[in-house]
Amino acid sequence: MYDRYKNFTVMILKIQRAIQKIKSEEMGEFNLKIPHVSCIYYLYKEESLTATELCDICQEDKSYISHALKYLEENGYIFCESTAKKRYNAPFSLTEKGKELGVCVANKIDAVLEPAGIGMTEEERTVLYRCLARICENLDQICEKYDE
Repeated sequence: MYDRYKNFTVMILKIQRAIQKIKSEEMGEFNLKIPHVSCIYYLYKEESLTATELCDICQEDKSYISHALKYLEENGYIFCESTAKKRYNAPFSLTEKGKELGVCVANKIDAVLEPAGIGMTEEERTVLYRCLARICENLDQICEKYDE
């Protein structure tokens, strides 16, 4: 069990750190931070999302996403038609400037994903994601008892 725990946690942490480093390095030219990248990417792919939906997709808290959305809105990358003070359930969309950035972000992500999966068959990739999903579900269930 010790080796299994060590291997799993070390590999997951290394993957997470690599993703954060790549996001940070690749997006530096756009003056974006890690939370901005995720918001731009998901808004580009989905066309419109609420702050609540972004929290769920990014697995981040409201404050984290709110700061990211505020920065992106102030810098002309996104807009929200709602003028309400609390806009967690109002849809955000990319501006033309944001869409141009979305293309760049998506291309950079694709350029990293392709070599990251070298040596894996499509079947292996499918099994990997299915296993990761199962582990996430199981860990979520285990963590529920801590939320009570």
